[in-house]
Amino acid sequence: QVQLVDSGGGLVQAGDSLRLSCAASGRTVSSSDMARYRQAPGKEREFVAKVGGVGVRPTYADSVKGRFTISRDNAKNTVYLQMNSLKPEDTAIYYCNGARIYWGQGTQVTVSS
Repeated sequence: QVQLVDSGGGLVQAGDSLRLSCAASGRTVSSSDMARYRQAPGKEREFVAKVGGVGVRPTYADSVKGRFTISRDNAKNTVYLQMNSLKPEDTAIYYCNGARIYWGQGTQVTVSS
């Protein structure tokens, strides 16, 4: 069993940056796919970014390419999402996903114009 804890959200202005963290406990996730999804009000949950094991290139949704960077620190069993040049349309609850089956509780990101 894996527990994921999301943190790092907040209220920022357009153009600002935030870094989200996803801390895993219960067992190591160093070889598992770890991903970020988001859900805006009235919309379905959508894929944002994914990081695989060693040597696997991260993947991103087209809407965040060039602005967001996902990375992992296996020593800390933590995955990070660095979000730069934030836009109002990035406003959503951001969820961590581990190995396609485990979910964090989500963290709210609000970007004002």
